[in-house]
Amino acid sequence: MFRVLVTDALSPAGLAILKASPGIEVDDRGSQKMSADDLRAAVSQADAMVIRSGYKLTPEILDGQTRLKAIVRAGVGVDNINLAAATRAGVVVMNTPAGNTISTAEHTVTLMMALSRHIATAHAKMVQGEFDRKLRGTQLAGKTLAVVGLGRIGLAVAARAQALEMKVLGYDPVFSAEKAAEMGIEFHKDVAEILTKCDYVTFHTPLTPETKNLINAERLKTMKKGVRIINCARGGIVDEEALCDGLESGHVGGAALDVFATEPLPKDSRLLKQKNILLTPHLGASTDEAQELVAVEAAEIITGFLLRNEVRHAVNMAPISATEMQEMGHYLDLAYRLGLLLARWGRGSGIRRARINFRGEAATKKHKPITASFAAGLMQDALETSVNIVNAEMMAKERGVEISESSSQEPSNFTTMITASIETDRGELTAAGTIFGKQFLRLVKLGPYHLDAYLDGTLLIYRHRDVPGLIGYIGTECGKHQVNIAHMALGRERNEPGYDSVAVLNLDNEPSAEALAEIARHPEVQGVDLVRLPKAGAPLPWVSGN
Repeated sequence: MFRVLVTDALSPAGLAILKASPGIEVDDRGSQKMSADDLRAAVSQADAMVIRSGYKLTPEILDGQTRLKAIVRAGVGVDNINLAAATRAGVVVMNTPAGNTISTAEHTVTLMMALSRHIATAHAKMVQGEFDRKLRGTQLAGKTLAVVGLGRIGLAVAARAQALEMKVLGYDPVFSAEKAAEMGIEFHKDVAEILTKCDYVTFHTPLTPETKNLINAERLKTMKKGVRIINCARGGIVDEEALCDGLESGHVGGAALDVFATEPLPKDSRLLKQKNILLTPHLGASTDEAQELVAVEAAEIITGFLLRNEVRHAVNMAPISATEMQEMGHYLDLAYRLGLLLARWGRGSGIRRARINFRGEAATKKHKPITASFAAGLMQDALETSVNIVNAEMMAKERGVEISESSSQEPSNFTTMITASIETDRGELTAAGTIFGKQFLRLVKLGPYHLDAYLDGTLLIYRHRDVPGLIGYIGTECGKHQVNIAHMALGRERNEPGYDSVAVLNLDNEPSAEALAEIARHPEVQGVDLVRLPKAGAPLPWVSGN
């Protein structure tokens, strides 16, 4: 008999599925408030558990839990579950990503419509006894909506906007233009470009270093006068101070926010003083239907895991034995970094398909988890949900990106090598890496060029003609801007000067936009990219904890 602990109030429909499943006993603590000690004791008697946001599963709660096999979060976020502790305890952590899709999409459209017709203002005036028929709204039909982030929720919003006769533009760093076209979405590969073309914009992305303050003062200047901004994704995507400035100046026609950089919203927030704004307290998933759906999905995931050995929507590490992890850890890390490198090097160019090739000793390893680790790197910045070697390939496929494998046990210039490539709108991008000794990861090929660079930290990649004085110019500019060069690797088209080349600088600190612009101004420099990778020796994200 399996025991399932339910820590928070769960919809009756979800509880009914658990209680009706043969071989499962339900320990329902949803009506109680447990102390940390009570929670630890209850977990110690459970084979699996369903949790919402009422408790935090800390290392102190999870360490030494030998009976617990699975945790299901009835919701998307797993911030209250320490993934590192769960992984160390051998516990699979799963979530319910589909349950709140419709509710959040509907909330987005509701805010967009209410904002356009001044619903909140009109209601407030009516309550105050003012019958103001001068409030003039804007119809949505014929307007252009930019959807930034084409995951489940973004696509659901796009479909509803199309039903309202809106023109829908879409941006997603990992989504194919062909798949967008099938859905009637005009795909754009540059987020800066899409923002200049819309009357409304809505965000459905995770909060990452790349999306933090995606809407800022500079971006607002490029947007149409009167643009309306909706955010039901994550606080911090929109710079709230810049938004207030835009609203007060009249450049921004309106805003509707369900999420905020600080929650609850501080009482002294400037947002509360704005006129043409709608604010809701993070209600995107707060519907009876969404709560029932996540409860049912959580119950189905738990029963499938316990009774049929199914693993669905896992957000921590894949089921690999300790011996396999020790043998393959550096290969997983190498593949992950190659995925990150290609995604960030080719950012904004759209990914159609990807390939990974194993050569020499790498070809003798289990390919599946290594390919999945590469996919996790490729998808890392694109998705709201946690990406790991369990779900990354599925996420890529959903976005129209197919990943293929090939291998050869015959070594080339190295005893072991992994070569990865992606097809993008700007052509094919290729990178290859190897392992020196038993632990040192190296980038040995970039595009057609062979080189030897460290595969960690901040990488400055510049394409150029190999002419005298250029390296000195780059070094001078870096020095002028207090940027220290830790290592430089040069790959040349031919073993003589004057031909196309690529250089990779491993930097100790990140250059400013001004420094990058000055480097790019050199007449022999054909392109400059800044790529951020994990530090040397950094653990893989799905085993590093929150």
